[in-house]
Amino acid sequence: MSIKTSNTSKTKGRKFIPALCNVLGIAILLFTIVISLPLALPRFLGYDMYNVVSGSMQPAIPVGSVIYVQPSDPAKIKADDVIAFFVGDSVIVHRVMENKHLEGVFITKGDANPVEDLSDVPYHDMIGKVVFHIPYIGDFLSIFSTMTGKIYVLLFAMCGIMFNILAGRLRNRTR
Repeated sequence: MSIKTSNTSKTKGRKFIPALCNVLGIAILLFTIVISLPLALPRFLGYDMYNVVSGSMQPAIPVGSVIYVQPSDPAKIKADDVIAFFVGDSVIVHRVMENKHLEGVFITKGDANPVEDLSDVPYHDMIGKVVFHIPYIGDFLSIFSTMTGKIYVLLFAMCGIMFNILAGRLRNRTR
């Protein structure tokens, strides 16, 4: 009496593990690209990015938002535009109440502040116009803009690549 054994369960296992490694590797690489896009793409398009750390522009721009600032001609800034500007070493984001072209200054005010800013903003201190913002991801993205964060993102991407290499080697081994 002879008994036949089936190798289908072994074959399925040999195909499943490489496929799982491949899917995991691709998922890690896609996730890395998705979290890197809000940092990298705007810079290529000429935007500066800043993390909002104070509530002077709430509710329009919540704390923890990332803002994208495009360099602009100060003469073209109108009342109600939101601009980013330097005050010492700090970057401030406030709404323009008035653009005084002859004096070359802006009168600004934070939306949450009851009165206009005490000092006018000279044209030469303006960084640019806030084009758009994404709420709540500024803190998250600020982690990835540090050297440690960049190393983690790079190592995470390398894990995805290594999963894909492992999948290829496991496939070759089962042939």
